[in-house]
Amino acid sequence: MCRFLMVRSETLFQPLEILNEFARMAEASRAPDGSRQGDGWGIAWLGRRGLWRARRSLRPVWEDRASFAAVPAGRAFAVHARSASFPGQAGALDFIQPFVLNGFAFVFNGLLKGVSFPVPIEGAIGSQKIWSLLKARLGGPPAPEALSAAVTEIASHAREILAMNIGLFDGDRIIAYGHAASEPSYYELHAAAAGRWTALCSEPLAGLPFRPLPAGSVAVL
Repeated sequence: MCRFLMVRSETLFQPLEILNEFARMAEASRAPDGSRQGDGWGIAWLGRRGLWRARRSLRPVWEDRASFAAVPAGRAFAVHARSASFPGQAGALDFIQPFVLNGFAFVFNGLLKGVSFPVPIEGAIGSQKIWSLLKARLGGPPAPEALSAAVTEIASHAREILAMNIGLFDGDRIIAYGHAASEPSYYELHAAAAGRWTALCSEPLAGLPFRPLPAGSVAVL
């Protein structure tokens, strides 16, 4: 499975410290099946023109700390550490999140079974297909409504959803959906707000007052 983090700040900050905290968390974390988040990682940050820039690596995030200093200061960051669902899906940069489009950044983790749509959905893996369903709605209704509609559509075509966590960042807001029907200690999302910071993370990080995010509905942070 995967771990992710989204951080919004009212002022510019250099993300080195929080990236190191995220790397420590990802290295120590174990999925319910014992797997680690070692199949690459990615980070996206909001540039001066309001567009996301991204960097991806096939190395485990905790082995790539030397690259953190190259990430520029900013007000909005999205980070994702990947665990490939199947061995054949490892080793591909295109599969590494965050996925970005214009003013939006997207991250996902979860465990869905028996998902079958009546028409082909763009994407080679589940996270890409979920992003395709969501980004097709962005630019129409407000982003929280677009996320809610995408979640409803996914649920209507899945045999079972053990967990489904989505973070959508428009630069000003973190929009989140969390669902953990199984293994809540691993899949439960956490949110924090302290001073200039607002954050969403797969697990609490040191230094911020994280609390479990209410499940089953779209939240705007």
